[in-house]
Amino acid sequence: MRPRAILLAILTLALACSACKKKEEALSLLVWEGYSDDSFLRAFEESHHCKVVASFMGSSDELVAKLRGGSASNYDVISPSSDVAASIARTGLAAPLDLSKLPSYGQLSSKLRDLPLVKTDGQVYGVPFMWGPNPLLYDTTVFAQPPDTWAILWDQKYKGKISVWDDLSTVYLAAQILGFDKPDPSQLYNLTDNQLAAVRNKLIELKPNIRKIWATGGELTNLFQNHEVVLAMGWPLNTNDLRKLNFPIAETIPKENTTGWIDHLMITSASSHKELAHDFLEYMIEPKTQKLITDRTHYTPANPRASQFLTPDEIKGLHLDNPDAYMQRIYFWQDVPRRAKYNEIWNEVKAAQ
Repeated sequence: MRPRAILLAILTLALACSACKKKEEALSLLVWEGYSDDSFLRAFEESHHCKVVASFMGSSDELVAKLRGGSASNYDVISPSSDVAASIARTGLAAPLDLSKLPSYGQLSSKLRDLPLVKTDGQVYGVPFMWGPNPLLYDTTVFAQPPDTWAILWDQKYKGKISVWDDLSTVYLAAQILGFDKPDPSQLYNLTDNQLAAVRNKLIELKPNIRKIWATGGELTNLFQNHEVVLAMGWPLNTNDLRKLNFPIAETIPKENTTGWIDHLMITSASSHKELAHDFLEYMIEPKTQKLITDRTHYTPANPRASQFLTPDEIKGLHLDNPDAYMQRIYFWQDVPRRAKYNEIWNEVKAAQ
């Protein structure tokens, strides 16, 4: 073989190997369930010649524990909610974003985008992505009318037939029942020792009614599907999944209102794929992708332009026809300064006989 031919062969082989390496690039996610479905990830994988691998978290505390426990380098993109996003940004666990690489950022809801949650020292560390409530889910064969109060969870009629989430949201719920959100809902995230003691006692009273404390969305879906529970605080994702299974499920926000979340996408400071991660964030906040994610989760998209891909009924169902009014019924999670104390109280409830 001539030298020129040999050189061309080497170059061809080198380019082929380079392409192989590019195809093998993997982006690792640590996200809530519903945020890694093939219905929207496949297009990104194909266009970027990569593989997206997802792990799921069951609570905000689990996410933070994994990031602080030395496994942060295992993940490139995370989806923290509004209760821990600020602390993740402040403590250097996330990388500042280059907004010039996120052309869809300006399309996001200004109400969500302008919140200080993921901003520190003049830099932005995350993009709002999806938002929604923690509604009361109920079996419509048991309830002809939507239950209008969270207090129904304590009704002895439903002994062994309810489920609550293994999350501080259950602490907030009991605080609402006790009226600690009045007149200021932010008090839910700043409870005093006396208030937390009252919350603990209230939740211990609830234990006879609890069939199981659920840890993952799939677990709660199964509890309803197997007719083990008839009431629970859950996610719109559960409602969506159960409806697809033709289960008679519905959701409501009771008269006390409810807590809720704004999920963000952030890039970990330990990520070795920051360029690809920026591309992924951009893809996930584009209107068409946001529509596909709402199809899977029934969460409300942070990009209002997703409406152009939705039917009028879908727009109404996702409350995009009047998001401001819907947001008034939701007390969005905030940073909890005494989070360790809240977790201590919650662990005491779980351990109580």
